[in-house]
Amino acid sequence: MRDPASLLPLTPALFHVLLSISDADRHGYAILKEIGERTDGAVKLSTGTLYGLIKRALTEGLIVESRRRPAAPEDDERRRYYRLTDFGRCVVTAEAQRLEQLVASAWDKRVLRRSEG
Repeated sequence: MRDPASLLPLTPALFHVLLSISDADRHGYAILKEIGERTDGAVKLSTGTLYGLIKRALTEGLIVESRRRPAAPEDDERRRYYRLTDFGRCVVTAEAQRLEQLVASAWDKRVLRRSEG
């Protein structure tokens, strides 16, 4: 398996896409919706950006098209569902750890401070 660090740092947009499918297979619109909900609307990706990221993630082996589909009444056959590969999970985990270390450094340097409340 390739070294996940070879793909770091991820762009924020790709990190959000990978996070959105880290807990469930999702199709494109569901990925956009999950990102919007998780970030309270702070992150908005266009469909063009999303599908460019999906193409890259497929090429890099971070995701695959999922064979699992919802029951027919809840599904649309035109939708493509995506899931993380084992390598994709390693990459998104490595990026989260990298970001965690950056935030720890910000705390150490007192760039971040606890608010008095």
